[in-house]
Amino acid sequence: MKIGIDCRTALNPKLGERAGVGHYTYYLVQHIMKHDHANEYVLFFDWRFRDMREFEQKNITVKNFPFSQYNRFLPFAYSHMLISAFLVKESLDVFHSPITSLPLTYPKKSIVTVHDLAIYKNPSWFPSQIFSTKLLVPQSLRKADAIIAVSQSTKRDLRDIFNVPPKKIHVIYEGAMVDRIPVKNSQLDNIKRFKLGPKYILFVGTLTPRKNIISLIRAYKQLISWEPGFSEYQLVLAGAKDFENEKIFDEINALKLKKHVRYLGYITHNQKMALMKGAACFVFPSSYEGFGLPVLEAMKLGTPVVTSNTSSLPEIAGKGALLVDPEHDRDIAIALRKVLSDKKLRAQLIERARKQAAEFTWDRCARETVKLYTNLG
Repeated sequence: MKIGIDCRTALNPKLGERAGVGHYTYYLVQHIMKHDHANEYVLFFDWRFRDMREFEQKNITVKNFPFSQYNRFLPFAYSHMLISAFLVKESLDVFHSPITSLPLTYPKKSIVTVHDLAIYKNPSWFPSQIFSTKLLVPQSLRKADAIIAVSQSTKRDLRDIFNVPPKKIHVIYEGAMVDRIPVKNSQLDNIKRFKLGPKYILFVGTLTPRKNIISLIRAYKQLISWEPGFSEYQLVLAGAKDFENEKIFDEINALKLKKHVRYLGYITHNQKMALMKGAACFVFPSSYEGFGLPVLEAMKLGTPVVTSNTSSLPEIAGKGALLVDPEHDRDIAIALRKVLSDKKLRAQLIERARKQAAEFTWDRCARETVKLYTNLG
């Protein structure tokens, strides 16, 4: 079989990039290369990913989509006509888009991966994206011959929101890589510059409304008011700023927590792993997640986790985390108090978490994805 994978979303871990859909694309491809030497693959990149040497293999061809730097001038014609024509010339048996978007004029067999449908669950969490939500995503879901959902929760959302037939949806879980990445610039490893104290509670994620960070900040305020000892723990927030992030900093100021809450900004993978490993607790009270990768990473690293009882998070965390109602500040605060003060509970959570996290691997994800390619072709 000849299989094409759209790798334009892939990030470059060697430059410290490793998040979201880019994480999925990169590690899926890497593990497919490791396990499948029978099928032929064409990996499609654009001008942003320049070093292709790590993708060199006998059954792999790497190609750049033509004129990708001009996409911004004619976005529809480029994404849905020129790209489609380019793919047709490749005579692929299956084309896989790792996001919920296909060239709308592409006529051959295709697969999309759906990571989450948060914008349909609560549009207020996002800036307006009318073309994508009203046309591109629904049409791509209809056109695709098969859909990969990264959790059972996402599969339910596909059925409920778009009435996608269950037989068309295939749940294939992501993995998590918690090893350090060799990088040329040692600054990409350095967390000493953050000058954190020895005790801290960590949140990692994009600063966006659905991550429910304001509730976390209010819960932290309650926590440190209960006992003086809890004020020894800093609340550390790490991640890129996004839609309506200014409300988070307004809340920190309103609650007079500037001395207790640290915002680190975007962090690299190696920094994230070091921060997670050193945290007294990892807290992730998101209102909605299609998968919840940071929770899985913290569990693999042996850090106690507090996360939400909503969407995919109970499915991923299993019994390896304390689950809370993310809309109730007091629930979050009580769970944090338990994790920080109960040594027996911490030990139980760590043991359960490692067993649960061992079920999610990129090897398994790659094998199941290749099996889907083969069945579809």
